[in-house]
Parts: sequence; C-alpha cells; structure tokens
Amino acid sequence: MVFLWRLFPLILLLSTAEAAVVRVEVLGTSDLGKTGYEQIVGRLHFEVDPTLPCNAVIADLALAPVNDAGRVAFSSDLRILRPKDPARGNGAAWVEIPNRGGKAGVNDWVAKNGFTIVNVGWEFDVPEQKDKLRIEVPVARNPDGSAIRGVVSMTFTPDKPGDDQPLTDLECYPPVDLAGPDSHLIKRQRMGFPGGEEVPREQWSVQGKRIQMKGGFEVGQTYEVFYLAEGPPVAGLGYTAIRDAVAWLKKGADSLAHVEHAYAFGSSQCGRFLRDFMYLGFNTDEQDHQALDGVIAHVAGAGRLVLNERWSKPRSVAGYYTASYPFADTAQEDPISGHEEGVLDNPRVKHPAKVFYINTAAEYWGAGRVAALTHTDPSGSKDIAFPQNVRSYFFAGTQHGPAAFPPTSLVQGSPMANPVSASAVMLNLRLAMHRWVTEGIEPPASVYPKISAGTLIPIAQVSFPKVPGMSAPNALSAGPRVRNPQWPDGAGAGVELPLLVPAVDADGNDVAGIRMPDVAVPLGTATGWVFRPVSMGSPHELVLLRGAWIPFAVTTAQRTAAKDPRPSMEERYASKEVYLEQVTEVLQKLIAQGFLNADDRGPQLKQASERWDWVMQQSNP
Repeated sequence: MVFLWRLFPLILLLSTAEAAVVRVEVLGTSDLGKTGYEQIVGRLHFEVDPTLPCNAVIADLALAPVNDAGRVAFSSDLRILRPKDPARGNGAAWVEIPNRGGKAGVNDWVAKNGFTIVNVGWEFDVPEQKDKLRIEVPVARNPDGSAIRGVVSMTFTPDKPGDDQPLTDLECYPPVDLAGPDSHLIKRQRMGFPGGEEVPREQWSVQGKRIQMKGGFEVGQTYEVFYLAEGPPVAGLGYTAIRDAVAWLKKGADSLAHVEHAYAFGSSQCGRFLRDFMYLGFNTDEQDHQALDGVIAHVAGAGRLVLNERWSKPRSVAGYYTASYPFADTAQEDPISGHEEGVLDNPRVKHPAKVFYINTAAEYWGAGRVAALTHTDPSGSKDIAFPQNVRSYFFAGTQHGPAAFPPTSLVQGSPMANPVSASAVMLNLRLAMHRWVTEGIEPPASVYPKISAGTLIPIAQVSFPKVPGMSAPNALSAGPRVRNPQWPDGAGAGVELPLLVPAVDADGNDVAGIRMPDVAVPLGTATGWVFRPVSMGSPHELVLLRGAWIPFAVTTAQRTAAKDPRPSMEERYASKEVYLEQVTEVLQKLIAQGFLNADDRGPQLKQASERWDWVMQQSNP
C-alpha cells in the first residue's frame, strides 16, 4: 500500500476510523528535485462524533447535518513534503498552519534536518484558488431545518481616498436583506473601541462584494458595516481538522508520512489559532490521545483566534479584536468577571504540549495583542511565571515581520519600516523544540520584559526620546477585551485592556529581550510601533503591526541640525572595525545562550557590515 499512490495518484485510501480521518484522497505527486524531497497533494476526509465530550466545545456542531452513522462529515486540503529516502527523515513533522491558505516550502534547514512538512486546510473563508489550502465544512441550520440568520459586521480604515471598499472579511456572508433594519454603517475616530456615529442609510450601498459611499470614505476614519446574513459555517471544525490530521499522521494505518513526533508552527493569525487550539482542548483527540508534541505560537501576543463561534471571520486582520480573558497560561482570578482559568489551565486541557511563545515589540505595543498579559496578572500589576512546559521569547526592537533591507517608508517623509530580523533565532528555536521533545534537552531560558525588573512598564511611563519624525507614544491605548464565547457573560468583554510595554533606553531601543546586533549595537532606533502618516488620516492611530527604523545621523553636525538627541555614528563608533568587534561580541553571547549557532556568525557579520555601509552612505545621498 505504501507505494500504490505513486502509480495511481487518484486512488482513494481507506483509513481507520480511529483517527477520525475516514478517507485519504491523493490528487497528485511531484519530485522537488535537488532538495531530496517529494510533494504529495490531496484531501483528507473526516467524520467526527458530535456526541463525544471532546467535541462538545465546537460551536454549532449539534446543528450540523449528520450522515447515516450519526457523524458530521467535512474535508480539508492536504499537502505533505517528505524526504524521498525515508532514511533521511528524522521521524518528526512540522505542521505548518496555513496563513490565509498559504503553504510552506522546503528550505536548506528543513532538508538538512530531515523534517517532514505538513499543511492542512483549516480556514473556510479562504477563496477557492489554485494552491490555496482550505476546508469545506457544513452549514449549521435550525432544528426545524430552516436557515439560521444573524447580523454580521466588518471594520475597515481607508488609507487613501475612494468611494468604495472591498468587503473582504464578509465574502462568505452575502447580505440577505440590505433594506432591512439590521443594515448599518458606523463611523468612528478610534480603531480600538466601538461606538461612533451612524452614516445615513441613503449615503451607502453594498454592490456585490464591495461597499460604496456617496462622496467617498474619509481617509483614516474607521468604519463598521452591519447587515443580515444566513448560513453560518461550523467553523470550529478547523481545529478538529488539525487535531485529527496529526493523529492520522502519527497513528493512521494509511498515513502518508508516518512520524513519531509532530510540532505545529503558526505565525500571526495562525499563532492565535494555536493559542485557541490549546485553550479549547483540541490537543486531545477523540481517543483521548495527545495530538501535538510541541507548539510554537509566533507573534500572537495574548490574542486568540475568533474562529470557534457563529459568524466567524478568521481571515480578518483583527486589529484590536484578538484578546479575551484568559490571557495567561496558568489560572488567574479575573477582577473584572470573577472567573478563574488559564489558556493551559482549564478542564478541557488534558494533554498540554511543550510550548514556545515568540513575540516582537509590535505585539506589546499595538493592535490589541497586549503580549504583556501572557506573563502578568489580568490587571497588569504583577509578574506571573510560565508553566514548566512553556518558554517565552521576546525579540527586542522588532516589528510583526521584518521589513526588507533597505527599508522603505509608507509615504515620503514618514519613518522607514523596521528591518531588524531574528529569523536565524527562529530556526534555532525550532531545533530546540525538537530536541526538547525527543531528547529532553532543555531549551534556552525564557527572555522577556518584567515588571519586577523595571523593563515592563505602563505606556504612560515610557521615556521615548524626541526622535525626528516620531511622536510621543504615551497616550496610546490597547483597546477593549474581546468577548470570550466560552463564558455566557463574555468574561468582561468591552473593558479596556491595560497596556504595558517594554522599557526603552536613551536611543528608544528596547532594553529587555533577545537583542539582535541591530538593537544591541545599533545603527538607529528600531520600534514595534509607528503612527499613521498625516496623509493617511488619523495620525493619532498606529499603523497596524508595523514598526519603524530611524537611522542615526552620521555626523555630529547632521545630528545638531536635525535636533536629534541621539549620538551620531561618529560619536558612537571610532571605526567600522570597532563596530564589527562589538557585533561579534553580541553574536558570541547569543551563540552561548543557544539562540544562534556558530554557522550564523558569518552571515550576521556580513549583514552588519552591509548595513553599516548603507547608513554611512546616507550622509552623501
């Protein structure tokens, strides 16, 4: 059976019902050339028992249609990248959670270490496009068989003038009664809080998948549109797809990539997916077995994905709509709602995986991610410890994803995007997770800012220097708590979140965290936040998840002319050689801590040298 799929790529492979994967459909295979890997593309067909306690948490599952066996059926796209020679495999798979249908590839690091890469579609609202991974789930209906109706909404903030906007987040929910009383358009000046003024109904309309406004939308204003829709998908089955696909990989008789261990990596939207996956208890399958051995939730902050509820919109960027109680892993009493539970400390969690949380400065500062609340009490007044199976790493002076170098500005005159990258550390942490699970080798100790150390402080206390082009950030707010659908009272939904951020030095660079050479031996100020340019409207608001990099002046004369309080390059470093010596010292420290390895030294020094040259050339543009 192992080799039949190569000869007959459309053959249907019957699976044991144990893992809830009842059928595997192989649609194609391909050789990935010099990588030594091969690709399998197919589809997994699932059935889940809606009466089992482990499935009871799935929203609207009881209202989904069932087959003759009394099970709910659904299917997901599947993509496996595995070594052609099984002897090259290391017995472990990285389940890369697809971000809005995207897929992972095989790089040198994957091939060198022999990992299998697996993608499984989990998101129902991904457009049907070639190479996009999605899930097909049933629609919930009322017990009498009639269609379920409800009000859906979406927010957007125009960055440039125009009289129409795409309704991207609501493409799966076409309106059923636009002329009815549920249709509204609200305009407000703050992204993070509800309310605002209603736009007269005659001024706006919905045409297909776009909303139109007579006279155009105001740049920088935040709009929220509401209307009646019907047919909510059972979106929480996306979690089940990952759970049961992992069980099939590890234990299914017809697994196309038998592995002993499985780890999940999710970034941004998918990091929030994994935090909710763990919180809702999906790391235990229908047979009461552990699914994932390890989880890396990257740039999720304290957010979780708003997936497992009626009228879910997982594709949304979800600015200021991610963080609901509980925020931390261990149970903490909530002074707002009176509840007491944790992401990993609640009755649903039976098999906690080993976990890495990795965050940038952007998840501390903006978009309602409030990363500090993963390691403080709910009020943000004291530090709390992570469980023994969890590590947390903060990449100082970074934005949600590093910008390319040389970086560019959103508009002329605004700060450049932040190019500080800790990608090399990410690969070392992935390997550390594998060794932790398979060999019991402890990973590097957690590194993050703390209240007790004075490196995590309320936003009002930040002493940010008067860097040219950057406004003081002290008046920023985190937005409100999101409703937690697991608690009937919403667990304090709507209450403003505390905003604690990393303390900065005299240059405006983060003091605590994993400090890459760009931060520890700086050529400029690197932040995880930046205000919107005036031309984009609402300059009091942040650009969601974007940071800034403001190079130092090269000469003292330039610094003085610009009224820049930060010492210039010539005041900091006697020569390029001195600068690179300091970079080398930082790299040695990171290698000793286990965040980099010896092979990273050369590329990191080369990058530092190139960035020095680029900054120095700015004195003679």
